Amino acid sequence: MTPELGFDVELQLAGRLALGLVLGAVIGFERELHRQPAGFRTHSLVALGAALFTIISAYGFSGSSVDPTRIAAQIVSGIGFIGAGTILQYRGNIRGLTTAASLWSVAAIGMAAGAGLLVMAIIGTVLILVVLSLLDRVEAFARRRMGISGGPPRVDRDDGTLDDLP
Repeated sequence: MTPELGFDVELQLAGRLALGLVLGAVIGFERELHRQPAGFRTHSLVALGAALFTIISAYGFSGSSVDPTRIAAQIVSGIGFIGAGTILQYRGNIRGLTTAASLWSVAAIGMAAGAGLLVMAIIGTVLILVVLSLLDRVEAFARRRMGISGGPPRVDRDDGTLDDLP
């Protein structure tokens, strides 16, 4: 049996969904700019879905036998399946691991937004963006400074040009 919610509560929950979507989209946009396999739409949907599942878990059911943490645990497990689909192995190199981690983190952002932890969702988003953008530059600087080659593997096209792998 689902409890009756007033219009004001449902409006507040809709705001949580919207915030989860927007924060996921921001992180997805950063991934899209780096031409990663999961970008804007994927990150948006993961955050929105996690927020919706969290709201359903917290507000959708009532009774003494209801355990709202069960759905949260399944979100974490389910996102692992999606993340695994973004990880590729090509000639001994692993690609997509950071994107998988960002999807996992975006699910947490969506869960925080859905649970009403709005400041935590925003701070988490900012920190994820710092990791994805700033630490990438720190890593590139360290590689140059230490003389370590790196970067994504490239593949030769028929016309003689090189393409980065997704």
